[in-house]
Amino acid sequence: MNRETALRWSGYLAMAIVFAVACAFLSNWQFSRNAERDAELRLVAQNYSREPVPVGELIPDGSSLAPDDEWRPVEMTGQYLTDQTLLARNRPHGGTSAFEVLVPFRTDSGRVVVVDRGWVPPGDDQPEPDSIPAPPTGEVTVVGRLQPGERPAREGRSAPEGQVPTIDLQLIGTETGQSSALLDSAYVLMTTESPAPADRPNPLEDPSADPGPYLSYAIQWILFAVMGFAFIGYIIRTEIRHRREDEEAGPDAPPRRPTQRRRDRDMEAEDELLDAR
Repeated sequence: MNRETALRWSGYLAMAIVFAVACAFLSNWQFSRNAERDAELRLVAQNYSREPVPVGELIPDGSSLAPDDEWRPVEMTGQYLTDQTLLARNRPHGGTSAFEVLVPFRTDSGRVVVVDRGWVPPGDDQPEPDSIPAPPTGEVTVVGRLQPGERPAREGRSAPEGQVPTIDLQLIGTETGQSSALLDSAYVLMTTESPAPADRPNPLEDPSADPGPYLSYAIQWILFAVMGFAFIGYIIRTEIRHRREDEEAGPDAPPRRPTQRRRDRDMEAEDELLDAR
């Protein structure tokens, strides 16, 4: 093996190694995503069907929602602050860009908790909903599940008056004037309210149990890395075979012609038949 061949093969191997490193990075990222999704599913399975407890038991005054308490059912008694209702826009429900109805709820202890009562579709003739079912008045008992607040909207993403781009609890506190009393680490996805109103927004869907494609993607990236080395090995073996064939043919053999595709050979055969006529 001469120096030129050694350098060329070293280049092939270096390319395969770089490709394998990139595949390993992407595979590890997909494994991480799969682990995160698995943890989310375990948390839902652990908390979703538990018995409701008072919200103050899980989030005492001055504290925040613990990550392990997401999806925990809670119970609150108090009054809806109906005049401070907001709509979270562009929510994917019912195959539309729907709205989730957010109503601050003042508990008997004086704490204000945002309640997501469900979703309503856009209107028939305008983007805004045709109507928003009102919550019950007077003293109400709400049962729902805890969710952490969402991140603030990206810069430049805004919403019309009476709407918010995300369930950013600090923004909601500012919009409703309840910043000092508002629980700003969690809100409640309502499941029931008593007394039950005659009409209510569409209930929110249960969380998906789909583990996602992350594990299969991770395995695919590993296979791609192996295929990269296999391809380089095939190229090197082909060069070795051609060199041996040339050595066996001797120095007087005609130079090797590039391998032709079958279609090219067929076209040449047709041309020869036409020329022979």
